[in-house]
Amino acid sequence: MLTGLLHAHSGLRYLVLLAGVVALAYAIYGWATNRHYDRVMRITGASFAGLLHLQVVLGFVILVSGRLAGGIGGALIGHLFAMLFAAVLAQLPLSVMRRRPPEARTYLPHVVCTVIAFGLIWLGVASIGRGLLEAALF
Repeated sequence: MLTGLLHAHSGLRYLVLLAGVVALAYAIYGWATNRHYDRVMRITGASFAGLLHLQVVLGFVILVSGRLAGGIGGALIGHLFAMLFAAVLAQLPLSVMRRRPPEARTYLPHVVCTVIAFGLIWLGVASIGRGLLEAALF
């Protein structure tokens, strides 16, 4: 079962990255063209945040299973916190825009938070000695 979870956790990263790129591209487009905030941004942002949350949950399940090859060390803790903060940042613009009146909603928070989330994802993956697109499993 653990091997299946590791494969799922490893493979899901490609969907997370794809959803993030789509959300970022749409947010940049909306911001650059001064479009009104729309449903497509909510859907693309929610897809990125939802997949990233699923990735975090799978990581926690692997962590609490207690069967990690290297044990829990500083690199894994760095990975864990970077990914948690990335998930928070992916969710933040969705939560903020939901509470704003429609005329006050903008794309810029999505651009900023998604770029920072990508940076945290890169740091988190690099902290365990992997590349973002590396095919090796734990």
